[in-house]
Amino acid sequence: MAKSLSVETEDGIAVADSFVAVVDGSTSKTPRRIIPGMTNGRCCMSLVCEFVRKACCDMSCKEFCEALTDYVRNRYSAADLERLGAHPEDRLTASCAVYSSRRREVWLIGDCQCIVDGCFYGNPKPDEEKIAERRAAIAISLIESGRVSEDELLKDDIARKAILPQLVESMSGQNLAYAVVDGFPIPADKVRIIPVPDGRECVVLATDGYPFLRPTLAESELMLQRQLDTDPLNIRSFKATKGMVCGNVSFDDRSYIRFIP
Repeated sequence: MAKSLSVETEDGIAVADSFVAVVDGSTSKTPRRIIPGMTNGRCCMSLVCEFVRKACCDMSCKEFCEALTDYVRNRYSAADLERLGAHPEDRLTASCAVYSSRRREVWLIGDCQCIVDGCFYGNPKPDEEKIAERRAAIAISLIESGRVSEDELLKDDIARKAILPQLVESMSGQNLAYAVVDGFPIPADKVRIIPVPDGRECVVLATDGYPFLRPTLAESELMLQRQLDTDPLNIRSFKATKGMVCGNVSFDDRSYIRFIP
């Protein structure tokens, strides 16, 4: 199945006999941790990768989502479940793009992306663009008024801090208005299913850490680097809810895999 692979990093990638997946843990919006010493997003990413490597090979998308939900849900205590029903911002949360070789389908569960048969597919959160636009407007206003410099925002992104309440509020739509993996039921109509035609065309799966996904890793990395060089705050040519932070190599974690199905 996976005869030709291009991998950016093994972190956030799972390859099994019948599945290939990239997984992106959600950036924490609150200080609460389900597992002490580990961010909730990273914990969920690890659980999804574990599940993919042991999942039953002939699962449908619906069966996969239900079993994966149970797998993550089992990591919560009874007290966790009672509280997390009302506070989705504190859940173990991740998005993933999964290829099933038995079904010849790509499943986008949350905000991940893919290229199938030369066509790009995404599954963005419904409020993400609006919130990113607000952060960009705040940052540009701060810079143009002279209150802060771009370098100062790279060290302390007060525009990001300004939209955090809106980001937390938007998470009330988690597994209602949009799909994620968080141990709570995933709405089937929010999972994007892309058929993979027969043939030798490469499939690309990637997390949203690549702002401009391309058919090869080299091209995707080049586009990312151009973005980091020209607009590191992600407020102009590409608008996001976060930008670069001094000391980091990019604005977000990223995973990329390319293979011939």
